[in-house]
Amino acid sequence: MNLRTYLNFGGNCEEAFRFYEKHLGGKIGMMMTFDQMPPQPGGAQPPMKGILHAQLTLGDIEIMASDVDPQRFQPMRSAYLCLSVKTDEEAERIYKTLSDGGEVFMPIGETFFATRFAQLRDKFGTLWMIIHEKPMGPPQA
Repeated sequence: MNLRTYLNFGGNCEEAFRFYEKHLGGKIGMMMTFDQMPPQPGGAQPPMKGILHAQLTLGDIEIMASDVDPQRFQPMRSAYLCLSVKTDEEAERIYKTLSDGGEVFMPIGETFFATRFAQLRDKFGTLWMIIHEKPMGPPQA
């Protein structure tokens, strides 16, 4: 069994994935528009413009996404994509990139569990946590 993340965007899926590919080191594996969809029965037109299905590899995970009707789209509310990085500098760089034009819920800083941690919503509506974890020992009895 595999668990995959599937994101919806309100018409800017391609822009978001190209941004993540450029700034987070991802790799777009496929991107199909509604216009590229096989012909529908009765010659019906695609339901909308934008991305029907896209796939991005980020680190060792795969994120999939599509556009939905902008009138129906709502930004993520209860789930975060958590980026675990290896250095404070990488955490700071990614925080700066993703927070630009977005909404910061917890500014990047040190916590008891991380040398750098932040929570934000990027300009595309995706919720992110960025973490550079501190080494943690076994639980104390």
